[in-house]
Amino acid sequence: MAEGLEVSVSDFQYFQNNVQHHTEEISFQRLIVRRGQPFSITLYFKSRGFQSDMDKIIFITETGPKPDLSMGTRAIFSIEEPSFKSPWIAVVKSNGANFLEVSLCAPPMAAIGQYYLKVHIDSFQGPVSAYHLGEFILLFNPWCPADEVYMESEPQRQEYIMNDHGFIYQGNKNWIRPCPWNYGQFEEDIIDICLKLLDKSLNFQVDPAMDCALRGSSVYISRVVSAMINSNDDNGVLNGKWSEGYSDGISPSEWNGSVAILKQWYATAGQPVKYGQCWVFAAVMCTVMRCLGIPTRVITNFDSGHDTDGNLIIDAYYDHTGRILENKKKDSVWNFHVWNECWMARKDLPPEYGGWQLLDATPQETSNGVYCCGPASVKAIKEGEVELNYDTAFAFSMVNADCVSWLVYGGKEQRLHRDTNLVGNLISTKSIQSDERDDVTENYKYQEGSPLERKVFLKALQKVQYRGLPGNPEGHFQPLPETEVGNPDLISSTGSKEVSLKFKLVEPAYMGLDINLVLQTINLVLKFKELKVNLSAQSILHEGNPLPVFWQDTAFITLMPGEAKTYPCIIPYSKYSQFLSPDKIIRISALGEEKNSLKKLLVDKIITLELPSILITVLGEAIVGQTLTIQVIFENPLLEEVGDCELTVEGSGLFKKQQKIILGNLKPQSKASITIKTVPFKSGQRQIQANLKSDKFKDIKGYSNVNVAPAS
Repeated sequence: MAEGLEVSVSDFQYFQNNVQHHTEEISFQRLIVRRGQPFSITLYFKSRGFQSDMDKIIFITETGPKPDLSMGTRAIFSIEEPSFKSPWIAVVKSNGANFLEVSLCAPPMAAIGQYYLKVHIDSFQGPVSAYHLGEFILLFNPWCPADEVYMESEPQRQEYIMNDHGFIYQGNKNWIRPCPWNYGQFEEDIIDICLKLLDKSLNFQVDPAMDCALRGSSVYISRVVSAMINSNDDNGVLNGKWSEGYSDGISPSEWNGSVAILKQWYATAGQPVKYGQCWVFAAVMCTVMRCLGIPTRVITNFDSGHDTDGNLIIDAYYDHTGRILENKKKDSVWNFHVWNECWMARKDLPPEYGGWQLLDATPQETSNGVYCCGPASVKAIKEGEVELNYDTAFAFSMVNADCVSWLVYGGKEQRLHRDTNLVGNLISTKSIQSDERDDVTENYKYQEGSPLERKVFLKALQKVQYRGLPGNPEGHFQPLPETEVGNPDLISSTGSKEVSLKFKLVEPAYMGLDINLVLQTINLVLKFKELKVNLSAQSILHEGNPLPVFWQDTAFITLMPGEAKTYPCIIPYSKYSQFLSPDKIIRISALGEEKNSLKKLLVDKIITLELPSILITVLGEAIVGQTLTIQVIFENPLLEEVGDCELTVEGSGLFKKQQKIILGNLKPQSKASITIKTVPFKSGQRQIQANLKSDKFKDIKGYSNVNVAPAS
């Protein structure tokens, strides 16, 4: 009787395969491959080698709790035998005396996730034997032209898949601050956490077999991840909080990276991490998507609209002092809002709407009953095609809604002005393989105020009103109020331009110093003007919610025909220090009214206080496996002692985990310097991120790039 073919051991060639599949940063200890691209395994046999005329080798791959051939979560395929009609492929690479090297390839539309690989061997006149060869992880493949996430440019793939650090832009349109972030998508355990996140989703809980079968779709995966980053409907990763008080967690501004957040969520069996805001949600989503193989970047939109009623209009209400009336506020304009773009084909849309897709994990509004947003085609947003999936109308309003200002007094509401230019400014992301900022506003809309931009807005508005999109479920059409061209210096009830008001900083506004600015007034006509101007200042959170007014003043200004005057406004540190929001954003407003006239003028200015930086210096050469010394220098910018100082330092490939250093108190306007030692464990371009918090400020940031040489 012929001797059967028996497998003694299998070799998954972790090193070679992972390098070829761009997953070596994740691990060399397990097989992690990308779909649509071959990988090799070697089977070693006990007593004889493979003979094609005597032996039939059948491979089986399975993923999910209920693998099924019809759903694509189970595949059966044989070496060079197309009769199985499987999209999986097995080809002999080399056949030796006691081994067989085989090239396997998953189809470019296969479901991603963890797979089991089995083999059945049917030898001529010998027994049928079955072996469990091992496990591997399958990811999306932006290097494969047949994969829906294929990205042609290698520099883009290096930036949007392989780069494990970057910048998230914060502040306001007049003062943009890059915030360093450690994405860490290749750090230890992160890939397992990302797969666990999929298994924790509501979709998986309801129907695990169907959920796993749908994981070949980047659109599907992106919606699941968008929902799972926030905890609103499930035990998602992050609990959002936009009000004061983070004592039972960590303030959103203190995070340096995604790794600590994801590991905490995983270690607590899926308990939401406290706390996140938009940039934290977006950064963590970027980590997960890059890890799974979908090209992703983080986008910041300055003056971002949040249109709750879906009519593409942001309504803002003010009292007679220019103070924001929070109790009247339903819509809002965030000083900045952060979301993601992911790169994918859209088979569910016309072909021109593939490419970058907006995804927003911040829980703002529900989408099909769940707190997620997108993917909305960026091209569709620009063209006003707001009826296209998913959440395109809401995304359009974030970048191109019109704003209407209302004055509330005596129980009445007076319409002040319609501003068509306010929302959606300096939409920003990190440049490719550079620390510079890229402005991608033109991807989202045509030039503000241009006929084409207004045409697109009207088209979007009509689609919202006629088709019964959110905000107008009956589909009734309401005439569009007369649109006024926005003027940042003048907001008046009549639209006349007789007097201009404008704030201007005399010097940069630094945390700890008095704020010095002037109100510039100009009489634009040949008539005498007498003005009463109510001035006020209040801190606001970055999503637009106001805190109590802490400074007020009243100015009486007379202007001769054509005359210009300035009125000094000095806000002492002692006035604002106890009222600052975590975002360090202050809104100064002036509401002017002419004597013996109903005309009112409203102007405001958003100021983000500048914080001191942290200086990070790498001492000596950085080499894998050798001790590296890092010097960190920072200062207390205030004229008072700062207590409870704590420094957090991290960096993928440089630190195994966050380093927290308790510093105690810092004397007024004093400098401090510490040294930190670490042993780099990955080569290449790395980044150190640092955050200093205290009882007076939470988020003094610093970073330093370092190139780590391989071990000699």
